[in-house]
Amino acid sequence: MIDTIDNFLDYCLNKKKITYNTYKSYENDLRKFKDFMLSINIRAVQDITKTNLNAYLISLERKNYSVATISRNITSLKSYFHYLEKEHLIYENPTEELILPKVEKKLPEVLSEEEVDMLLSIPDKESLKGMRDAAILELLYATGIKVSELVLLNVEDVNLKLNFVRCGEEEKERVIPFGSMARNALLIYLQEAREIMADSEDNTRLFLNCRGGSLSRQGVWKMIKEYAHKAGIEKEITPHTLRHTFAAHLIGNGADFKSVQEMLGHSDISTTQMYAGFQKNRLREVYTKNHPRG
Repeated sequence: MIDTIDNFLDYCLNKKKITYNTYKSYENDLRKFKDFMLSINIRAVQDITKTNLNAYLISLERKNYSVATISRNITSLKSYFHYLEKEHLIYENPTEELILPKVEKKLPEVLSEEEVDMLLSIPDKESLKGMRDAAILELLYATGIKVSELVLLNVEDVNLKLNFVRCGEEEKERVIPFGSMARNALLIYLQEAREIMADSEDNTRLFLNCRGGSLSRQGVWKMIKEYAHKAGIEKEITPHTLRHTFAAHLIGNGADFKSVQEMLGHSDISTTQMYAGFQKNRLREVYTKNHPRG
């Protein structure tokens, strides 16, 4: 069984060209599955039955694994046994009747408007680093861009006359507007800090680290963590939290899904529609606050 798992993982990585994260998920899930099979004295893949598979899934439930984790394990098993069938290593696929459990979609963690104000008030706007950090936070919240997009921005990607930023890959480039608060923070950073921070005139990146080089995603992640702690925000905040917050606040205040989808760069509007819950929450707040019997 060990050889077939290794061969399957090699096939996925080299032939199917799966991502590293998917590879690690397959690896972890199948190693765990292999250990369970060995514990019940099953060593050959040909001997694995539907009953054995159900026993394994029940063992995951008893260990209090989440529905999402169990669902991912089933997906890994289906892919593995499909490979075994394709390679004629088994003649019956015991995973064919396995059904993925319905995973309840939870709303992502977002900041309230008050928490956003608290976070954005923390940077020391008298220092070069503080000017840069204020511009970063304002731009992340104003546009919902990913941190990977933020660190790749060049100075020319920001238009302060028309208040928009251009980001994304060339074939999927998108233009996102931003408001006066982000514009002011960017203007201050560009006029008073960036040129001093730059280690070279050839460096075209918009945001620089404290040594004058290009800023990293890890640097932004660490900076946001520090400011959230200083602001007394107890939620687990990452750069992606600001992306979720951007979308949730737009939807909650009446923006249409199609516009938010375009700004976020989602290829499928169903991904954007996960923020519908915030629209419902907003309507409930308005009703409770304004209806005589609320």
